[in-house]
Amino acid sequence: MDGCNQEVPVIDMKVLEGEKIVKACEEWGCFRVVNHGVPLDLMKEMKAVAATLLDLPVEVKQRIPFNHIEGIGYTSPSPSSYIGTFFETMSLSDVASPDSVNHFLHQLDASPYQRETFIKYSKAIYDLSQELTSKLVEGMGLEGELFKGWPCQFRLNKYNYSPQSVGSVGIQLHTDPGFLTFLQDDESIGGFQVVDPNSKELVPVDPMPDTFIVNVGDVGKVWSNGRFCNVKHQVKCYKAGTRISFGLFLLGPKNAKLEAPPELVNSTHPRLYVPFDYNEHKMARIKNKSIAGEALELFRVASF
Repeated sequence: MDGCNQEVPVIDMKVLEGEKIVKACEEWGCFRVVNHGVPLDLMKEMKAVAATLLDLPVEVKQRIPFNHIEGIGYTSPSPSSYIGTFFETMSLSDVASPDSVNHFLHQLDASPYQRETFIKYSKAIYDLSQELTSKLVEGMGLEGELFKGWPCQFRLNKYNYSPQSVGSVGIQLHTDPGFLTFLQDDESIGGFQVVDPNSKELVPVDPMPDTFIVNVGDVGKVWSNGRFCNVKHQVKCYKAGTRISFGLFLLGPKNAKLEAPPELVNSTHPRLYVPFDYNEHKMARIKNKSIAGEALELFRVASF
């Protein structure tokens, strides 16, 4: 049953407090960000650019080969996959890398306007992610640039809904594999739902222009030593039409093992997960078809 009274927390970037971010990550693993500093006009322009790029011929989109482990490239709708028959996506490996961004846009023959808008928007959402994670670190009582060098994947999503799709799930229940996801959702066609960790009910996160939705993923649960909730979520089709969303995915350490900082581990809160490579976790999710956080159990200290 869909929840009707619960709402995810709201984080106001104008009065940003790290403790509030930490509380939202612990209690929900999902929150809405307002007053974030990304211009509304730029958000609208990026949606238009995303729609035109996703409308390109399949043979053009397929120039971006899909890498199953890294989760980048172009993925077409597939009834045999958890993404389903209505969903397609394109992604690049790291918006913090000019080479990655330029290569992605070059493969799609992006126009000067598309290129300018994409680069401007990707920088804005990257800066937002850095500001918010910096405050999160403070809220945890930690110091330093703890996520420096972590790849920030960028993904464009398109849901092709027909009248026959109504009532179906556009993408099935899952957790994100990385640390945090910063999502600009479609402002006219909703359907994004998260699981309330307490009631276990699906709660709709209704469209709200000029906001971002932030989700905690599996890496966030491990990094926080189990304090954060890796929120389960899905997208349901409520009406026919084309639904566009896109966002930044802060993943995990690239050249180091993923583990909770020592400050978050003590006799009261013993280490829950052994250190592991981010790609090990991705492989476990794929191999075991465990897309809703179950793969983390393979890395629990108690199982070794």
